[in-house]
Amino acid sequence: MRQTLLSLMAVLMMALTMTAQDKVTKTVLELGRTDNRTMEHADYIARNIGGRPVGTHMLHHAEEWVISQFKSWGLEVTVQDAVTIGVGFDRGPWSGRLLSEDGFTLHFGTPAYTAGTRGPQKGKVYLEPKNQREFDRIKGALKGSWVLLETGATSGLAIDASPKADSTRAAQLAEGKEGSVLMYRQMVDAGVLGFIRPSKLPMQVLYNRAMCFDLTMDNLPKACDILLDEHQFAIIKQKAENREDFQLEFDIRNHFFQGPMVYHNILGVIKGSQYPDEYVMMGSHLDAYDIATGSTDDGQGVCVTMEAARLLAAAGAKPKRSIMFCIWTGEEYGLLGSKFFVENKTVPWDKISNYFNRDGGPLAATSITVPPAMYDDFVKACEPLKDYNPDIPFTVNKREGDPQPRPKTAGGSDHAYFQMNGIPAISFRESDVFGYDFIYRDIWHTEDDLYDKLIPEYMEHSAVVQAVTAYGLANLNHLLSREGLFKD
Repeated sequence: MRQTLLSLMAVLMMALTMTAQDKVTKTVLELGRTDNRTMEHADYIARNIGGRPVGTHMLHHAEEWVISQFKSWGLEVTVQDAVTIGVGFDRGPWSGRLLSEDGFTLHFGTPAYTAGTRGPQKGKVYLEPKNQREFDRIKGALKGSWVLLETGATSGLAIDASPKADSTRAAQLAEGKEGSVLMYRQMVDAGVLGFIRPSKLPMQVLYNRAMCFDLTMDNLPKACDILLDEHQFAIIKQKAENREDFQLEFDIRNHFFQGPMVYHNILGVIKGSQYPDEYVMMGSHLDAYDIATGSTDDGQGVCVTMEAARLLAAAGAKPKRSIMFCIWTGEEYGLLGSKFFVENKTVPWDKISNYFNRDGGPLAATSITVPPAMYDDFVKACEPLKDYNPDIPFTVNKREGDPQPRPKTAGGSDHAYFQMNGIPAISFRESDVFGYDFIYRDIWHTEDDLYDKLIPEYMEHSAVVQAVTAYGLANLNHLLSREGLFKD
């Protein structure tokens, strides 16, 4: 009799648990339709904060905002020191003009962690000397001038002004080689105001990859590094070749200040009731280049991740295992935040069921393809999405063919270090379901990465998909199988 009673109680408890889980899922689906705040988060990131490179006060502002939001929703929050940079960098307004009878306003940008001007600076323009003989011919005139570098379209990175690059250029000059940028150090020492390179449109402007972590207040960049609309560059180059009488004026408010500046991974957790030390994870990166507002890369991902957290918290979710919402730092500077998290085993690798990364534009999560050993679990977890939005159907697909080898090198986005260490990091396939002609490469790392490029219906849908899927996986009685995840 006692055994029968215990069995009945176990069945009752299971039924109550299932009812509670169903209620949470239904609430998430309903809130996703009627009170979806994804775009409120996006508005704050894009319009109140804007660009957020590592080193800036704007990234600190963004961190504080995420922390306050997570705490207001009742999440447990851990703030993890992940990136330190010795010198800070902030940016103010920038402007430029061609001063001549047919003058015009200049369309340009400067990579983060490059020099600005001390107020408006006017100067003549010279074509770059390609060898020692050409440099000697104009070296006395270079002080206070702007130099056009015929590098072709750039990647948006700053000119490499590191000692290693200077040594390489010196060796090439000693060998009698000619080419663009070879005379860089001599021109800086001659007192040029800055260098101007052509840029395709929309303009891609990144940062000083070679030097930013090695700067001190004693070795700051001296000469401006300007990326100019390639059409304007061609006009100015022709004027310089014709030896016309004109000047360029730039006013660039790039500011350096003493650090160190420390940046953080922000980890919000809904604690598991039965397996609190096991995790289903999702994440996106908060840092962004400041030629625009970082709305698609990766503001949209942060907003979707945050809204998934808010929806589950608002629905009263109490999953069996923990769900972690990761807002990474330093992705654009080398996946620094997620690398720190993984390599320091913040969560033991064998306790992570799956990490979902979102960093591919403001599209709709429409499917997921998983290894055969995970298929039934994902079908179960995603069942509530089957009829959620008939206009944006969601499917779970079983991977066909052999698994791929485990990656050996990092790249792409914050999933990389998870995969390199054999941790599942299977993410959703994202689609432009309604044909809005969104092409991520047209916006990626450019001046067009703005709020108006976001697609609300896709982002709001994706927040619901991520919340429901993560909740379903967190309520399984086991971690996802890793059988067949990678070839090795």
